[in-house]
Amino acid sequence: MDHYGLIGNPVSQSLSEKYFTDKFMLEDIDAHFERFLLKDIHGLPKLLDAYPQLKGLSVTSPFKTEVIAHCTELDETASKVRAVNTLKILREGNKLTIKGYNTDVDGFSAALLPLLGKKKPDALILGSGGAARAVAFALNRFGMNYRVVSRKPGKSKLTYADLSSRIISHHKLIINATPLGMGRHPDAFPDIPYRQLSPDHLLFDLIYNPPETPFLLKGKQYKVKTENGLVMLQAQAERAWEIWNCKD
Repeated sequence: MDHYGLIGNPVSQSLSEKYFTDKFMLEDIDAHFERFLLKDIHGLPKLLDAYPQLKGLSVTSPFKTEVIAHCTELDETASKVRAVNTLKILREGNKLTIKGYNTDVDGFSAALLPLLGKKKPDALILGSGGAARAVAFALNRFGMNYRVVSRKPGKSKLTYADLSSRIISHHKLIINATPLGMGRHPDAFPDIPYRQLSPDHLLFDLIYNPPETPFLLKGKQYKVKTENGLVMLQAQAERAWEIWNCKD
């Protein structure tokens, strides 16, 4: 039986195991998927040694950038984004090949585009980690303007203290690419001036469990349109399945 899985810390909030278990049952696929909690990314080689039947892994926070050091090669998108959320594992004798991909770009695109229609609003990306990089890459591909908001100042970045009413008013799409609202931070939310939001805004949270994070709930207080990351999960998971089963 082929094995697949998810690595991250934490992994308890992920629905990937259920998604793939249901998929395997419905499509009569002889495969198994499970979640692997790693203390840090240095636990990956030990995991691969312990589970030689693993053919693919999904990668979640906080390892999407750190895992690159363990990849034998990267596909074009992952190389440009500099973040990986899907690993394809190939074994030929004693040779182990780990190819890194980024399916977050495709997943985010599939979830966001139907919400925008023909509009291309300026966006704020909250966070600067691996997930935020995939979001930025997708927005670039759409020809959309965006600013990255981070806790720490940096080149071309805004801090949360910089978010004036003018900036919020100008950026009608706000995307939470931080872990605030799940796992160790279930009651937390990005520190933006929610009172400056209007019904013309769209808040998109990459988190899907819980379905309504504090970020989205606070937006709803101001009649804002909201969307969680469930469609993104489904789309990126299907893309990962294609990658794991394609012939290189």
